[in-house]
Amino acid sequence: MNKAKVLYVMQEITPYLKENPISHIGRYLPQGIQERGREIRTFMPRYGNINERRNQLHEVIRLSGMNLIIEDADHPLIIKVASIQQARMQVYFIDNEDYFHRKALYRDKNGVFFEDNDERMIFFARGILETVKKLGWPPDIIHCHGWFTSLLPLYIKTAFKDNPLFSDSKVVFSIYNDVFDETLSSNLLKKLKYDRIKDSELKSYKKGTYEGIIKGALDYADAIIVGSDTLEPVFEAYIQQLGKPVLSYQNGDTFIEAYNDFYNELLKDVEH
Repeated sequence: MNKAKVLYVMQEITPYLKENPISHIGRYLPQGIQERGREIRTFMPRYGNINERRNQLHEVIRLSGMNLIIEDADHPLIIKVASIQQARMQVYFIDNEDYFHRKALYRDKNGVFFEDNDERMIFFARGILETVKKLGWPPDIIHCHGWFTSLLPLYIKTAFKDNPLFSDSKVVFSIYNDVFDETLSSNLLKKLKYDRIKDSELKSYKKGTYEGIIKGALDYADAIIVGSDTLEPVFEAYIQQLGKPVLSYQNGDTFIEAYNDFYNELLKDVEH
């Protein structure tokens, strides 16, 4: 019997970034699931405001060095890693000078949404999948948290669906109340189509809105977890009509056990 493998895709993790509901789950969920006997890998972006020296990040040479092409431009993929000692877990960081060296997450110092957030999301999603391919590590569950990870379900179920590492993976998307009002680049569809994703598979992404990319993630996910105690009514209604397995919001410290049981349900049909 092999251990089930769970890939965590986080937009934020504490202690690398300030604590909030997503970064808290990013810190404690992988540890809790690992302690329950599963194999884990955890990824997040290497934002420029993460202190590399204090957090002891170092480059993984064997995984770095690939170029990802976004709209005909080459962007070097750098993979870094750090350990959370008390949790006995490693975190992999997706890094690139163009996208992740600015000292902010999604907005500049004046609060202006970064123009290239769409490309940063594409680079992050593809960087993870290419790195997992290099690791030769087939995840049974891929659990994505937050809007910045919302292109992963699309890529796994379209551009990467025939890759044997991902063809049997169950994708879980955790939806949070992390709304933004801006729109992503008007070229988002063109950039996604570059990866041989068809027009018919990109309906939700046309307007590049928060609502659109989240609905797209929900469409392509196999299961959904509600990560915030309140959601916009539009998403509550949308989740209901999809008829997929859903885990409602878990309060307090019981979330790890509840998530683990939810994974067990999803993996019932998968032999280990």
